Amino acid sequence: MANAKILEAKQQVIDEIKSRIEESNSIVLFDYRGITDSEAKELRVKLREANSDYKVYKNTLMSRAFNDLKIDLNDNLVGPSAFAFSSDQVSAIKILSDFAKEHPSLVLKVGIIDGEIADKAKLAEYATLPSREGLLTMLAGGMMGIARDLSICLDLYSQQKEEN
Repeated sequence: MANAKILEAKQQVIDEIKSRIEESNSIVLFDYRGITDSEAKELRVKLREANSDYKVYKNTLMSRAFNDLKIDLNDNLVGPSAFAFSSDQVSAIKILSDFAKEHPSLVLKVGIIDGEIADKAKLAEYATLPSREGLLTMLAGGMMGIARDLSICLDLYSQQKEEN
């Protein structure tokens, strides 16, 4: 039988994982084997700049946390796994995907975006989306185009009325 202190410490880690899952809009599990310590620091810096982070937990503790939350990811908890979490839906996915292109030893396994499980293909789709700022810029550009076209139409209409 395990020591009560050890069981309590493990339960605290499980509770920490569950709270991170519940507080995050996106979660990504990835295999970090093969990246060096300096590359791991580089990845952590990039993630923190995007208000994200990652942590390595034991698979058994992650499995218990996921099972407590009724999320079935046990098939993906094979081998060493790191757990990235973010308040933004796509920022962590984009950073990890770009980092994996530069460092092929990092492999994305599975993710949870707004409560929905996303496989590797879905993560690749999310990685190609523009950032929030990019989307807002595209929206503003579209709105400015409409206003510009409206002003041109109104100017042409007023010139036509003046001629008559």
